[in-house]
Amino acid sequence: MSEPDAFCAAELRALRKLRSPADIQRFLDEIPYNLEPGGATCLSPRKVLRERRAHCMEGALLAAAILRNMGHPAQLVDLEAVRDSDHVIAVYRAGDRWGALAKSDYSGLRSREPVYRSIRELVMSYFEHYYNPRGEKTLRAFSNPVNLARFNRRRWVTSEEDVWYIPEHLCEIPHFEIVPRGTLKYLARMDARLYAAGRLGGAAH
Repeated sequence: MSEPDAFCAAELRALRKLRSPADIQRFLDEIPYNLEPGGATCLSPRKVLRERRAHCMEGALLAAAILRNMGHPAQLVDLEAVRDSDHVIAVYRAGDRWGALAKSDYSGLRSREPVYRSIRELVMSYFEHYYNPRGEKTLRAFSNPVNLARFNRRRWVTSEEDVWYIPEHLCEIPHFEIVPRGTLKYLARMDARLYAAGRLGGAAH
């Protein structure tokens, strides 16, 4: 496999203050949410840095690229929902525990500390925070981590073209169900206070 594409010197200088996953999450939070209708773009990390906007997928790609600079594999996990949008998180390991970084305008769908023993355990921490405008809890399945090294030859970090092939791949791979069908009737809608808390600081659509 060819060597991965990389940020240029100027981009690396702009990112050098980011020395930990927590720094990356704060950086993601500072980037305005990309409100292109219908998710009309899938910007590469380079274009996110240039245009200073990112939605969930774009933010996860940027986080994965910066994690790679810190020596972690660039890995994404897809969270699959019903009657809602899927969510994508960049995952990393600290010792034998998993953590995550994410861009979202729902406050509960962002980062997770590296304290989870498995990807499933990490994913389940998102369940109570994953809901649609009707207050339905909508998370249903997740993928295994996808190492983005498989896309290095397509220059996913520095591409000037949208990188739609990555979310397309995430949609095509197997997912693991987390809500047995018999459990669905027991799911309650979001408590009004938790609903409001989750929308704190959300982008205006």
